[in-house]
Amino acid sequence: MAIITISRQVAALGDEIAEATAKKLHYSFINRKEIERRIIALGFDKETLKKYDERKPGFFASLAKERDEYLHYLQMVILEAASEGDCILIGRGAFAILNDLQNVLTVRFVAKDSVRRARLMAEFNWDEKQANQRINESDTNRFGFHKSFFNIECTDASLFHLVLNTGLFGVEEASDIIVDLIKRDITSEKELAGKKRIQERICAQSLVNSLIFEYKLNINFLHAENENGVIVLQGVADSSAVVEKALSVSRKILPDYKIESAISIVQDFKTYP
Repeated sequence: MAIITISRQVAALGDEIAEATAKKLHYSFINRKEIERRIIALGFDKETLKKYDERKPGFFASLAKERDEYLHYLQMVILEAASEGDCILIGRGAFAILNDLQNVLTVRFVAKDSVRRARLMAEFNWDEKQANQRINESDTNRFGFHKSFFNIECTDASLFHLVLNTGLFGVEEASDIIVDLIKRDITSEKELAGKKRIQERICAQSLVNSLIFEYKLNINFLHAENENGVIVLQGVADSSAVVEKALSVSRKILPDYKIESAISIVQDFKTYP
């Protein structure tokens, strides 16, 4: 039950390599459209999705409550997809959401601007200016998306197991490298440990989503850590009554877990609707 997450620059052959790797490993390839479909199926508005999906949110969008709602839906979709095992997830911060899981291989594809520009010009019959505009727009959005939602820089090579320059490696070569690496690196012990951790995270995210979407509790930046049967709620609330309600509901939903709070209470804390 191994998972590969792929981060890529535009025109760095990310989708092509992911597809080729999935075929060689007999993995499912969960692409952009499938992730979008699953987010919408969970209940997130299709039009609102356009504000956030792998793009840098505007100023007001970054403060809106729907921004956090998108993140909760996204995390649940990525975790549920990972729980299916033997899959490749591309984009949408999957490498950040599944960080530290032992059965996950994180890969990033990059290429020189000149290489990406040439590919875009050939594929879309664009001139140099149009290709440069697309590169700049995409790089800015992807950098802003990861910074806004995960407070990381997707250009940081240390976040990945492997960074490949696709100006030097073709689709077949790159996919062969990934296939070889995952067969060498992901042992049965790592698969079992990763599977257990994914289920713990799904449990925590399911609780968070219930508190927000079912019980409508007003806790901003709500997050839950689940480890060894203890779930710790984190976030910002404007009253102790809300925190007590969250603890009471959580203990009712998950009676076999110890539920604790690390929620900060900040009176008059507001976000845009």
